[in-house]
Amino acid sequence: MEVILKKDVLNCGFKDDIVRVKDGYARNFLIPQGFAVLANDSTKKILAENLKQRSHKETTLIKDAEELKKKLIDTALIVKAKVSEDGSSLFGSVTSAIFSEKLSKLGFEIDKKYIKLGPSTIIKKLGKYTANIRLHRDVIANLDFEVVKE
Repeated sequence: MEVILKKDVLNCGFKDDIVRVKDGYARNFLIPQGFAVLANDSTKKILAENLKQRSHKETTLIKDAEELKKKLIDTALIVKAKVSEDGSSLFGSVTSAIFSEKLSKLGFEIDKKYIKLGPSTIIKKLGKYTANIRLHRDVIANLDFEVVKE
């Protein structure tokens, strides 16, 4: 079934994308939750008109996201965490929520759902890592950070 997404849906697509999903997923989740509408001829025409009107705004959003990316890359971020006595592992873990909180203290308001830490979603050891931060659907910043002993 083809649907037009009204919001960004993780692992499905971005707002105003036309995506093909399974019928049950569309009928039971996307459409009732207000995340999508059925893609028929009239909704596709409306979408095309909206995208045409929004295209010039999109360029300014991308430009702003690129400037934010430059500022983020220049930022040196160190996350302090409690470690065990032997110093090999952390008490708890560093998650995208903690990372988002650290960024907000530096003046960057980025939602945790747009942050992906390292190879997995949580970090349990000291060391240097890279976080992928999605600032816009076309702009992704790779921010290097370090987890150190508190």
